[in-house]
Amino acid sequence: MCGYEPGGHHHRCDCRGARMEGFLQPCLLLLLYEKSTHGYELMESMNRLGLWEGVPDAGAVYRNLRRLEEEGLVRSHWSTGGPGPARRRYEITPEGIDYLHDWAVTIRRNKAALETFLRRYEDIFGQDKEMEKGN
Repeated sequence: MCGYEPGGHHHRCDCRGARMEGFLQPCLLLLLYEKSTHGYELMESMNRLGLWEGVPDAGAVYRNLRRLEEEGLVRSHWSTGGPGPARRRYEITPEGIDYLHDWAVTIRRNKAALETFLRRYEDIFGQDKEMEKGN
């Protein structure tokens, strides 16, 4: 079974594909373009704004933020203002903005391919096929 959901399909497949490979990076960059903030708030915003289903894995978020920082696309500093312990605050760099623009081109290209796939699928199986299967 694929494990996509309880009771999943009765065949082996990799149909979990709810996200494109690496989609976390452009989501983080887009949110940081809108507002510099800390990792926890980024995770909350991704779900609240519909960029992610559920809350993203904290480890993955912080690994990606570190990678983006190592590549000069994001910079961070410790923020000691406010209650509680110091937190690392992230902001996008000019290079990060360029990288975000590159991601937008890639996402548009993928969107076109996905829309073409869905049109063809719906032409063959009809639009309600997913509803029939209970997904």
